[in-house]
Amino acid sequence: MELNIGILGTRGIPNHYGGFEQVASYLSKGLVGKGHTVSVYCPHDHPYQEDTWEGVRLLRKYNPPGTPGQFIYDLECLLDARRRNFDILLLLGYTSSSVWGPLYPKGPVIINNMDGLEWKRTKYSRPVRAFLKYAESLAVRYSHHYIADSLPVRDYLQWQYGIRSRYIPYGAEVFSKKDEGYLWDWGLTPGSYSLLMARMEPENNLAMVLEGFRRARTEQSLLVVGDTSNGYGKMLVKRFGQTPRVIFAGPQFDQASLHSLKTFARYYFHGHSVGGTNPSLLEAMASKALIAAHENPFNKAILGRDAFYFSDPAGVARIFERAVSPIPESEMIENNFRKIGASYNWERITLEYEQFMYACYAEERELIPHPPVPGLSPA
Repeated sequence: MELNIGILGTRGIPNHYGGFEQVASYLSKGLVGKGHTVSVYCPHDHPYQEDTWEGVRLLRKYNPPGTPGQFIYDLECLLDARRRNFDILLLLGYTSSSVWGPLYPKGPVIINNMDGLEWKRTKYSRPVRAFLKYAESLAVRYSHHYIADSLPVRDYLQWQYGIRSRYIPYGAEVFSKKDEGYLWDWGLTPGSYSLLMARMEPENNLAMVLEGFRRARTEQSLLVVGDTSNGYGKMLVKRFGQTPRVIFAGPQFDQASLHSLKTFARYYFHGHSVGGTNPSLLEAMASKALIAAHENPFNKAILGRDAFYFSDPAGVARIFERAVSPIPESEMIENNFRKIGASYNWERITLEYEQFMYACYAEERELIPHPPVPGLSPA
């Protein structure tokens, strides 16, 4: 059965921004390949200006600047979706869309990927965090079914709201080619550096990793990849820019280059502490990076014992100086790589989304009796 699917809540595809855009890119292309009609809402100013991409129809809506503009953009998308004959409307996140819950289209089945506890992000002020908690509750109220991209988020939704959500993580693509030439721009060689790559936000703990590196007795370099143009990024450059062997490389978008940087790094530091399954972590696993991660339930749910963990600068320094693991480092790397093939590949993720959409559609339309499907919300 072919479904007419709309995807709303991203900054457009192909991906030029972050996690949900990555999901929308791979998922929409995969669903088209399975015979479905898929439309993805995109801002009018997205760099890619064609009407279709990989068989996916792109619906452009005005995207005003600033935070209020995000709410207007989502409203424009929802009003447009009311005029279309979607079977499924997949909402990726709720931050600026759930306030329009009473205007959600009545025709399609509404499935909401509930994101990763946005109200916990310390970059937001207390009033903003209170609003995000409220927005989360609105998403629960106005959606029919829910997806959690990590097991801790699934458990939280069950505990907080008494709803069942389907656990479907992100995926990652395995790159087979690696090239030491990508290291030469920074005068690096394999194993001579560690890599810290993240959006410049406090909850990603870049300052913790940088401070730990500054304290450590090590001859390694630390390559920091990310856009430092925001306030937090500028603070990091001012505070750590003169630290010996710290290299701020700015944003990098070439996937082959990023794959090689991860593969040849001594450690890949993953400081994310809020959110669900993080795409950059999965991509590091797919690149066979040796991972040092912030110790929290989200990261441990994916990595288990196959990583070094830190929770403060002293822990970071210990990893640089004398990291000890109960299993060989090569085994940690291979275990994480196998997880991508077994659980986090896009083909499997797309199939799980498709099966969940079918089940939700059948339940809402009462088309066929079927046994309970994990993640379907009680009536």
